[in-house]
Order: sequence, then structure tokens, then C-alpha cells
Amino acid sequence: MRLPVLADRLWFRLQLDRLAGGRQAGYVIREDMLAHPDTVRSFRWIRWLLVAETVVGLAAIVVAVLLTRAGETVPWAVWFRATVVLLITLTLYVFAWRAQLGYYWAYQRLRLFSRIFPVVTLVVAAIPGLYPFWMVIEQIVFSLLMIGIGDVLTSDHMRATFPKPARHGTRGGRVSP
Repeated sequence: MRLPVLADRLWFRLQLDRLAGGRQAGYVIREDMLAHPDTVRSFRWIRWLLVAETVVGLAAIVVAVLLTRAGETVPWAVWFRATVVLLITLTLYVFAWRAQLGYYWAYQRLRLFSRIFPVVTLVVAAIPGLYPFWMVIEQIVFSLLMIGIGDVLTSDHMRATFPKPARHGTRGGRVSP
């Protein structure tokens, strides 16, 4: 059995969709929309952008380690931010995985975070003296990648692919097994 299938079964058994998705946990979009070439292409772009974010996050940690080994003092804010960015990115991978399986809640979370994180990141980066210049550049690159994810998620096709569920029940979508 393949790893994605095992991971999905474990996720389902632990009822993590219910925990993360709340009352919309069981709302899943139509299979034909998931298999649509534009949907597949969109999720491919999202995966590549998340990989790029992971590289940016790892690069920040590598730079901090190298600077520390060279005798420079790296502020705690840099270590904290670099660690948090990697953890956030891991969370976004999970949302992207569940959204790619058709879960509306995951699409919505990914879309929400792709809007919020760039704003928060840029506001924090603008605080004078909080981060060294190289970390400010890292935050700008992180924000641009997140904006790219948000752009893919808010395309006409993706918004049509993930229609908002009816207020009562899961009409319009299938309930996961």
C-alpha cells in the first residue's frame, strides 16, 4: 500500500478532518472537478511554491547557523521567525494535501493563510531593527511566494472548483468514507 493512502487512512481514523474542518469537515468537492486539468495544474503550482518556501525557510536557518559559527550574534527573533516559518510551511503542506483530496475546509484554510501571512510578515519585517537586512529580504521572498499561492487559489477556476457548501448539511459535495 502506498504512503499517501496510508496517511489518508490514518488521518481519517484519527478524525483529524473533523478536528481541523469543524462542521465542514465532510464537505468534499466533486471528483470531476478534482481531476480537471486546471485543478491538477493549480495544485502542482502550489506544491512548487511550498517547496520554494521550504527552501527559503531552510536557507534562513543555514544563514543563521553560519553567522553564529562565524562569531556573530544572531538575535533570538531570527531563530524564532525561521523556526515558525518552517512550521507554518509544514502546516500549509497538510492543508494543500487535504485540499488536493477535495476537502473544502483545507482549501479555505490555505486560502486564508495565503492572505494573512504575507501581510503579517511584511508588517513585522517593517519594524526597524527587529531583523537583520538579510532576514527582511527573506521575509519579502516568503511573502511573495505566499501571494503566489493565494493567486492560484483565488483564480476563477479554483473558486469554481471549491464552491462554498450549502448552509445546512453537505449538499453539493460528497461525504468522505
